[in-house]
Amino acid sequence: MFITLRLMLLLIIAIFLSLLTNTSQMVYPKGNNINNNNMLRKHAVSQGEVKNVQAYLKNLKSSGNMKGRNKVALLDCIETFGYALDELHKSLGVLRRLSKKTFSTQMGDLNTWISSALTDEDTCLDGFEGENERRIKLLQNKVQNVSYITSNALALVNKLASTGFESSIIDP
Repeated sequence: MFITLRLMLLLIIAIFLSLLTNTSQMVYPKGNNINNNNMLRKHAVSQGEVKNVQAYLKNLKSSGNMKGRNKVALLDCIETFGYALDELHKSLGVLRRLSKKTFSTQMGDLNTWISSALTDEDTCLDGFEGENERRIKLLQNKVQNVSYITSNALALVNKLASTGFESSIIDP
């Protein structure tokens, strides 16, 4: 089965967004020829790690064990993850409505928003630099894994932009 760059990118962003929000509300791209079992397998591979980041951030906040600079850094991290989520939601909306007429502008928007989401994820870690606590190291690893997923989405957007609108259409 042939899967286009657009479809792969839609899947990555949809999976990422659904895992950060509510997996029961995951929206899959319309009009695709994807085998649902393959999609579910891809979903399961990344689901655990992204869910763990959200749960870990919430647990750290609610535990009250974070003090001083680390508490402020955690609050900043939660806020920047919210921004990243907003930017990825915008990206998914654009990907669903790609058009030949506005393709170049849409690719620019996607690049901007996904790059910004990646920056937000990286910013989440800034306040924890130089920290060696086990829970901080774990948080850093979890955020870096999510950043890796976002980085892959950005690479796919750049590939799609360089190959043109026709590459976003599924071949029969």
